[in-house]
This record gives sequence, structure tokens and C-alpha cells, in this order.
Amino acid sequence: MKFMRAAQISRPGGKFEIVERPIPEPGSNEVRIKVEACGNCHGDEATKQGYFPNISYPRIPGHEIAGFVDKVGYKVINWRPGQRVGVGWHGGHCFTFSSCQKGDFVNCQSRKICGLDYDGGFAEYLTASHILRQPH
Repeated sequence: MKFMRAAQISRPGGKFEIVERPIPEPGSNEVRIKVEACGNCHGDEATKQGYFPNISYPRIPGHEIAGFVDKVGYKVINWRPGQRVGVGWHGGHCFTFSSCQKGDFVNCQSRKICGLDYDGGFAEYLTASHILRQPH
């Protein structure tokens, strides 16, 4: 098993810890991204402090990511290794819960926020699905 370095938060209000974790494998509809750069903003503080409900820890923050597709899941057809990609904050909402029906998408119970709901870019690799955007 190959490992990567990552900066994670182990609990709400905790400090950043540099750890080694297994390099993640993409799911069937995901790609693995080799991170080249990741910005840092106040949204990462929300993960660090636990400002949003239902964050599971340990968590790797980071949602302003630029990198390259490293590996694709077997159902992925629109992406291939070597393509340059970016990953941002908002990765989707369901349109069904009352918050979504009111336009309050960030509080969707099915939200997909990189670095908050799944591990983000403060690592050498991450996996992502629906939030990929190819830079112009």
C-alpha cells in the first residue's frame, strides 16, 4: 500500500496534524487527483472549528484545488489521467430537502462540500466525483 502526506484535523477545534494516510482509491464514479496546489480560506476554518453539523473527523480540509487526474473509476467516461482539473467548495445539492427548496443549498442534508463532507486538498491526493471542472 502506498501512502501520502496530509494535514488533517482530528476533532472540532483541534490543531492541524501532518499525517501519513493510504493514497485513496477512486470509487466507480470518482477520479483521483494529484494535488498541485490548494488555497486556504475561511471555509477551511469551518472544518477546523466544526462550525457545520455532521462533519466526521478526522477530516482533511481544502476546497480550492488545482491538480491532475491521476486515476479514474471504472464508470468515469469524461475524464482521463493527465487532464488538469480544479475542485471547488460546492459540489451539489438535492433540491428535495426544505433548505434546498428555499434556495439554502449550503445547508442541504445531502450536500457534498470538499474538505467538509469528504477529504479535501490539504493532501497529496484526493478523490472527487461530481465537482470537477476543467479550467479554461
